[in-house]
Amino acid sequence: MEETYARLLCPECGKNWESTPSDLPEVSTTFHCPACHATRRLSEFARTEHDLKTMKQF
Repeated sequence: MEETYARLLCPECGKNWESTPSDLPEVSTTFHCPACHATRRLSEFARTEHDLKTMKQF
């Protein structure tokens, strides 16, 4: 079975990383960048529309 992941991008510092959707909170939850600690809704960290849809599925 292939593991699903979502690509994330911090809109403030530009940090890129991947995470499995099951390790992330709901997309409307406040989330903090692990690099610069910017605080926004998780949905704003989705790198692409496809990544956002992946996060919403789980």
